[in-house]
Amino acid sequence: MDARADSGTVDYDDAPLRPFHMRVAVASCGGVFSDGYGLGIIGISVSHAPPQLGLSPVWMGLLGGASLFGLFAGALLTGPAADRFGRRPIFAYNMAILGALSLLQGLTESAAQLLTLRLAIGFLLGTDYVVSKTLLTEFTPRRTRGRILGLLSVAWAGGYACAYFVGFALGESGPEAWRWMLLTSGLPCLLVFPLRVNMPESPRWLTNHGYAAIAAGIVRDKLGSNVAPPSRTRAPPAIHGRWQQLLSPAWRLRTLVGCAFFTCQVIPYFAVGTFVSQVMSAMNLKSGYVGGLIYNLSLLGGAVAGLIVVDRLPRRSFLVGSFSVAAAAMLILSVWSNIPVVAMTILFAVFAGVLSAASNLVYVYLPELFPTDLRASGIGLAIAASRTGSAISTFLLPIIVAAYGARTALGACVAVLAIGAGICGLWAPETRNVPLGMLDASRHRM
Repeated sequence: MDARADSGTVDYDDAPLRPFHMRVAVASCGGVFSDGYGLGIIGISVSHAPPQLGLSPVWMGLLGGASLFGLFAGALLTGPAADRFGRRPIFAYNMAILGALSLLQGLTESAAQLLTLRLAIGFLLGTDYVVSKTLLTEFTPRRTRGRILGLLSVAWAGGYACAYFVGFALGESGPEAWRWMLLTSGLPCLLVFPLRVNMPESPRWLTNHGYAAIAAGIVRDKLGSNVAPPSRTRAPPAIHGRWQQLLSPAWRLRTLVGCAFFTCQVIPYFAVGTFVSQVMSAMNLKSGYVGGLIYNLSLLGGAVAGLIVVDRLPRRSFLVGSFSVAAAAMLILSVWSNIPVVAMTILFAVFAGVLSAASNLVYVYLPELFPTDLRASGIGLAIAASRTGSAISTFLLPIIVAAYGARTALGACVAVLAIGAGICGLWAPETRNVPLGMLDASRHRM
């Protein structure tokens, strides 16, 4: 008999919020904070490193985008591995390796050595982007899924903003300041590692892969004896690989939406955010640091605002609306010549806040697009697509600003945001309050 037939049991998707859920959230948020910090610190550190490493604008662009290129490979390879072998093996140990690689950055003596480490760090970040979203999604109750997963966005923005503050605090510490900046990125990784070592596997993954008894034991021990384990909705035998399945008629529109919305969101997010001080200085803002400070505070405030509204707005409306508002702010910045400092700062803050609020959907909406057997692969493919675009844009932005001016670069961001709004407006499905088990069941029927 199905456990749900017993009136005393609660469906897994509707389990009450337990302390264990918050433990998983903290362990996931700690990794995402480390991710944001590691990506945020590089833009500031390389601006202090040219005298020691002899960095040209091309080298600065390469180092700024290296981790994003590494993320491409890490996310793309991790998705199918996590769907086949489970989420826990990667989730438990990747922070220890990431911390060690981050500390090694302080010992580099050449731009090539630092580039190699940044690529490896990006690979590890890619693994965490996949497994943190996937594992937390599959443990979280349906009613609180948006808010708990939205914490990942706040954690990422917090790490990114913290890197900015730490970078400028260390900026006057001497010619080796850039080394100390990079060294600090290892600390959050090593602090979060102990929280992950004993984390159990996802019961939803275990059930769908024939380990129902183990899944039931985890649910009983961590969530309570009155919570029924997930129903077994084993996927039909795979004729093709997971990426081919994601591109099949059944799932390709969801795959397109996931890849497009994430890519169109992060291209301007990283391109502007990584070199925000330089962009503002190029637009004649006298204090690039003050402008960057306001920008990063807006990122953090936007992430918190997004956390508040993510379960109150339809996912689709949130997507299309955020793209439209951010594009409007960028358009005004790109065409308004001799813009007053106050107006410039406000528009950058609006752009950062709205885009950061919508980044909650990366952690909430993206996992809701795919069934359990394809979830990590779908997330990995979307991350890989997004990081390809953001790496290229981060590499090109300082070169474009130097050659053609900041307004040209901002105009390109407007086009990217408009494309995102158009694709989501046409094809994005609504997923708010949809039980994950329904996706698994629909896949089973196909």
